[in-house]
Amino acid sequence: MALTDRTRIALIGGGKMGEAIMGGWIAASEHPADRLAAANFTVANPGEERRVYLQGRYGVACVADARAIEGADVVVLAVKPQVMMGVLEQIAEVPAYVGGKDGPLFVSIAAGLCTERLEGALPAGARLVRTMPNTPLLVGAGATTVAGGAQADEADVALVRDLFACLGAAYVIDEGDMDATGAVSGSGPAYVAALIEALRDGGAAQGLEAGLAEALAQQTVYGTALLMRETGQDAQTTRVAVCSPGGSTLAALAAMEEAGFARSLDAGVAAAVCRSKELGQC
Repeated sequence: MALTDRTRIALIGGGKMGEAIMGGWIAASEHPADRLAAANFTVANPGEERRVYLQGRYGVACVADARAIEGADVVVLAVKPQVMMGVLEQIAEVPAYVGGKDGPLFVSIAAGLCTERLEGALPAGARLVRTMPNTPLLVGAGATTVAGGAQADEADVALVRDLFACLGAAYVIDEGDMDATGAVSGSGPAYVAALIEALRDGGAAQGLEAGLAEALAQQTVYGTALLMRETGQDAQTTRVAVCSPGGSTLAALAAMEEAGFARSLDAGVAAAVCRSKELGQC
């Protein structure tokens, strides 16, 4: 399918991630989503206060339940994994729902829930694409992985990839790698924030004012990532370039390695993958 100014998109869940996705698509100007406007969207959210906010901020139509999918071409499932299955049951009961290949393209952003399980809760033949975005999409700098379900074709997957590319970077992957990408990029912002916290506390322990130490750490993380992206340098090259023989950086890295820096990150990624599989039950 292709997007047009008549494409109808139902957003199921109007929380921060759902709002960021919708707002980014409306604001995009260099991707296929530049044809989307407020009139293209209907948002389903149970909380009246949130519906009033979204209507006022974006001018989108809002309803309280899954009736938002009526007439939709694309349905974005932007709800927490814990409530997803109940939402899918509601969708299947909407009187005007058209299933199968003639029905809407479903897009899930829920962590852990595989396409097989999601498709099993939808009417037979539903087209589904699973995504794993991360929170930096709130500022247009997200990293999203995309995998198609059994009924989704290449065009469906490409459409979803292009939509999420409006919000940062998007990569098509095999679904078998989705738990691992969730552990790296999905959970990754928390690891980076923990690194900044640790650098802040380390700086403060050496006499820096904590606010200054955190600001320096934030800018350093941002600047290093930007340097690597702009120059094409890989992580190893970037690291080595900062290390003078016998200097303080090498001393710091040696101490971190002895304390288990790399091993702790490896253990964290492995734990996140394990937990994602447990939550998804696939």
